[in-house]
Amino acid sequence: MTDFSRRPPPGPGPSSFDAEQDPNRSITPLETPAAAASPILATPPRPRSPTMAGVPLGGDKPPEPTRSRPAQSAPLPSVIFDPMPRPRVPPAQSAGVAPPGAPPPFNEEMLDVQTERRTAPPGPPPAPVDPERRAGPGPERRGPDAERRGPPPEADRRGPSSPVSSDRRTAATAPPQGYVGPERRGFRRGEASDAPVTNRFWPAQPKTLQEAGLNTTFVEELVLKAIFFAGEMRGMDVATRLQLPTALVDEVIEGLRRQKYIDIRGGGGSGVGRSTMIYQLTTFVTDVLRQILDRNRYNGPAPVPFNEWVAAVKQQTVRGNRITRQRMEDKFGDLIIRDYIFDGIGPAMNSGRAIFFYGPPGNGKTAICQGMVNCYDGDIFVPHALLIDDFVVKMFDANIHRAVEDEPGMPSYDRRWVRCRRPLVVVGGELTLEMLDLVYTPEVKYYEAPFQMKASNGMLLIDDFGRQKVSPKDLLNRWIVPLESDVDILTLHTGKKIQVPFDVFAAFSTNLDPSDLVDDAFLRRVRYKLEVQRPDEEQFHEIFQMMCKKRGVPYDARAVDYLIDEHYRPLHRPFAACQPRDLLDQVIDMANYQGMTPRLDPTLLDAAVRSYFVRFDKPEASAPTSASAR
Repeated sequence: MTDFSRRPPPGPGPSSFDAEQDPNRSITPLETPAAAASPILATPPRPRSPTMAGVPLGGDKPPEPTRSRPAQSAPLPSVIFDPMPRPRVPPAQSAGVAPPGAPPPFNEEMLDVQTERRTAPPGPPPAPVDPERRAGPGPERRGPDAERRGPPPEADRRGPSSPVSSDRRTAATAPPQGYVGPERRGFRRGEASDAPVTNRFWPAQPKTLQEAGLNTTFVEELVLKAIFFAGEMRGMDVATRLQLPTALVDEVIEGLRRQKYIDIRGGGGSGVGRSTMIYQLTTFVTDVLRQILDRNRYNGPAPVPFNEWVAAVKQQTVRGNRITRQRMEDKFGDLIIRDYIFDGIGPAMNSGRAIFFYGPPGNGKTAICQGMVNCYDGDIFVPHALLIDDFVVKMFDANIHRAVEDEPGMPSYDRRWVRCRRPLVVVGGELTLEMLDLVYTPEVKYYEAPFQMKASNGMLLIDDFGRQKVSPKDLLNRWIVPLESDVDILTLHTGKKIQVPFDVFAAFSTNLDPSDLVDDAFLRRVRYKLEVQRPDEEQFHEIFQMMCKKRGVPYDARAVDYLIDEHYRPLHRPFAACQPRDLLDQVIDMANYQGMTPRLDPTLLDAAVRSYFVRFDKPEASAPTSASAR
């Protein structure tokens, strides 16, 4: 059974919390004491974490209503606060059965509460309620085990045509769309009630600053810095820069206007409203702005709280995929992949752990890793920036993250996140140990995320392993803990250490002798090892044919046989997968220089070989002459 009652309206008096303790409250010059020495916005409070679903935002959490427990031990029903108001009727009308056509009987003292018991079977109506129990001072709570006075009237069933059922989720007074309550915990925030249950992360558009995990002071600083660096901006342009809803930014701008920090210069084109007005800074903000810029000069989209990003990484994990051979075959583009390579990288990708490639140079180790990331379906959300202990960490990198265009009809989401393909981060000989930690720039006073952090939910390739400036042993020691525990330890410039998720498919690639680079501890943590071998003569022909098709040059098998017989077999020259591409490019360049049509001509092939295969032997030391010996 379901009961409905309404919360009594708040009476006059002071607010439920002190205004000086509210982090979302902007301090105006009129409210600031005259003797205050600290400037406005000098020390912003720490951002408040977003409230949980089902709790009203923008105020204190309402007290839990008291409930009288029945004598027998029965499970308590879940309670969902229904924000829909109900019409008031005299209390005397709820004492009996309403006449036909009369409004449903509601008590003026009651709070609107919807209760349900999913597993309780429907039973006979409960016994009537003692009149003395209704006269109590507190609001009445009527649950499935409480007593009622007589059978429920037809009008109390939320519509004359609604059938009586133990599950009221299908009633006409269901919670509004997007409302999250205990019975909808399987849905993501902001998802429609009829959408299928899914574990995919989808950031909902925040409706308040508390829901965005930010405080008013921090957003005010972002607005002032945006207008300062641009000179003047329209309200909608400020909202676009911060990637926050226009309504939230308009409220912050209006608060800055009351503090006389910004002023309206004029209209910004067609349309009416504060978002179309052009704003500029005033002279009252000079000292405040100087202190804001001394703290940090980040000018971009509003950051996302660190704990929200950690939860998003777990939901978008790269672990536990189900990649099959059929799914992989068309994901490597122009590469000629042998069966043993598919059989080696497939299980490694399903594990999401790490793989170690080794073998001679020029045989496609890097190209294989670039094709592996295409095997992951779907997309992920990457934040523009993170907020860690009042410090901003820039995450989104346009050189690494490939943004995806939104499809028509796609539900809205928090624009502080960018919808991207799973990233592939490639680092080579330039890698140092300092690049694997948070990079703090004193000039701008905010952080840049390291490579492994930008590669979250994607793939990280350490190419040319062993050729870095740092020794291979020190580099391996840096990766042992993340590979073992899926957690990386980063250090702020203040000395504080933080734990970040290491949800990355790591790949190591080298063309050096692995016995000189790795030890048993590293090989134990890198479970999959794969040798990328040289192509044979048949595969060499296949690569040449594929590259000729790609470059628009007619393929001639006899010319390739001539190349092998003249320049490979006599010299016992080994094949490499990159040689057909490189030789064909030189043939095209020489043909264009001579004014010829590019083709596999023996003369052009001979010239390409002489330019491509060059050995630099050290000259032998000449014997000393007799004069020099004396």
